[in-house]
Amino acid sequence: MADAPRIRVLLVDDHQVVRRGLRTFLEVQEDIEVVGEAADGDEGVACAEELRPDVILMDVKMPGTDGIEALRRLRELTNPARVLVVTSFTEQRTVVPALRAGAAGYVFKDIAPDALAGAIRSVHAGHVLLQPEVAEALLAAQDDRSASASRPGALTDREREVLGLIADGRSNREIARALVLSEKTVKTHVSNILMKLDLSDRTQAALWAVRHGMTN
Repeated sequence: MADAPRIRVLLVDDHQVVRRGLRTFLEVQEDIEVVGEAADGDEGVACAEELRPDVILMDVKMPGTDGIEALRRLRELTNPARVLVVTSFTEQRTVVPALRAGAAGYVFKDIAPDALAGAIRSVHAGHVLLQPEVAEALLAAQDDRSASASRPGALTDREREVLGLIADGRSNREIARALVLSEKTVKTHVSNILMKLDLSDRTQAALWAVRHGMTN
């Protein structure tokens, strides 16, 4: 692990004591490097453009530009960082917009330090990471606006396999290895799944699979 590139992390939280605590813990991790801090969404987006971190730890509720708006703006950047929301807000009205805006993971501030380090590594590897309460909130919020067009029968057998692995939190590389496919082919399958099910990202695809009993 020591020889591998370190995961470059940006901290975005309006509470200095929170940023200080996160930095203190993360700086002892051999494979993680804190490259910067920001106190609100505007500063966070600017730092992301300048520092090009791999992962951003982002609070949701901040003065000025909040985490949701910052997430939307970060998606417009070239090669945007993966964003792990770290917050104390568990309400559906907070969870759902954050994930729809592009968060790759959502955890609460009471998460154990070692679990947080693991979450950073998982998100950096391309996985979708949600604590159980977050997944429940998102599932409860999903509507059936496209139910008639998004039944499991719309997918091919291979797309079903890929979707099941997405629900298991596998990255495209891991799916390619498991199914003996190229990563390019996996990306095509993922795009087709999202199009057929009228979903916007892997997080929604994973939760759709759970909801329809398609996990492996």
